[in-house]
Amino acid sequence: MKLTQRDKAHLWHPLTQHKTASAPLAIVKSKGALLWDEDGKEYIDGIASWYTSMYGHCNEYITAAITKQMQELDFVMFSGLTHKPAIELSEKLMEILPSNQAKIFFNDNGSTAVEAAIKMALQFHHNGGEKRDTLIAFENGFHGDTFGAMSASGIASYNAPFEDFLLKVERIPVPTDDTLAETLNTLDQILQNNKCAAFLFEPLAQGAAGMKFHTAAGLDALIKKCQEHQVLCVADEIMTGFGKTGTNFACDQLTQQPDIMCLSKALTAGLFPLSITSCSKEIYDAFLSDDVHKAFFHAHTFSAHPLGCAAAIAGLDLLNSPEIIYKRNWIEECHQAFVAKIKKHPKVKNARSKGVILAIDLAIDMDRYGSVRDELYQFFLERGLLIRPLGSTIYLLPPYVITEEELEKCYSMFEEVLNSFKLFNR
Repeated sequence: MKLTQRDKAHLWHPLTQHKTASAPLAIVKSKGALLWDEDGKEYIDGIASWYTSMYGHCNEYITAAITKQMQELDFVMFSGLTHKPAIELSEKLMEILPSNQAKIFFNDNGSTAVEAAIKMALQFHHNGGEKRDTLIAFENGFHGDTFGAMSASGIASYNAPFEDFLLKVERIPVPTDDTLAETLNTLDQILQNNKCAAFLFEPLAQGAAGMKFHTAAGLDALIKKCQEHQVLCVADEIMTGFGKTGTNFACDQLTQQPDIMCLSKALTAGLFPLSITSCSKEIYDAFLSDDVHKAFFHAHTFSAHPLGCAAAIAGLDLLNSPEIIYKRNWIEECHQAFVAKIKKHPKVKNARSKGVILAIDLAIDMDRYGSVRDELYQFFLERGLLIRPLGSTIYLLPPYVITEEELEKCYSMFEEVLNSFKLFNR
């Protein structure tokens, strides 16, 4: 029996309406930027499997590091204990994180990294004798699916059934050159009328919103305004981190520094579920007390898993290696050239790129998870490209190791959809 048939018996997939969805694609092998299904068909992983496998699938340097680690120390709890991989990873991260980041707290995925950040922010004020109950977040942001992270998110297709149970959040539009003054005015009103604890944001690029970009100068202004009101600023770098926007972190392009950062996805190159919430010394110090209840009573069983730490250390070795830096810059230049080529196409509403992210808004109306979007997804799958259109936005965020031939195939398929996709003619 084929894997796709066996899958149907017991599995419940994420973001899937199983009554109407097609059978999932059964992948049996991966290498570099490529995947193979159970029938032997080859696919280019155009989004690095949700922005994780940035150094390529089955990267031998990273798999060797995990193999070595599992033969020395497989796992030990992190409460009351420590180990070399966690210590070494913290030291390596401090070399590249913004200079105000001082402490590392381990979680197990992106949502829980944000969850920990929200709890840190709320308790920071609580420990100081002040109750602040409001979060500030961008419209159409996405920060995860646990309740705190979901509260900060602003995409109705994910949140609608839970709206009555979420934390209090006030939303502002992302800052652009045209809207910054209005956004700052909205932020002023929120700060004056609410007890705001934290401002959560995806820096420079909103992933789930459709790879929407905003300006560094505008974001700097918002952070500065929030910090003037002692509102902690939380940078969700889960999607943008580790080189995707052209710098190690999107926050490296800012003048203002966040108080808290959330990291996951490419942190372990997709080889292990692990995430990090980092913070400044000021935040950490607010939890130091003779009163035990002012400690941060938050834990994950698999915190600082040695195998995940080993994968992350190996990934950091590669991140700024000459080979990967060259490929990051090369992909960025290729994307810029492709945007220049197709941006005036009549079926293109907007084309843009930042770092290794390329996004195209198609001149077609469709639901985020509707039949038209599904046809678009299948269009690419049939031609050997795995991407997940975000409504009418198609995008690439390829592994750094993608070859010239593979990247050109991706561009060709994008051009094909612009020139022949039947749904444009409905």
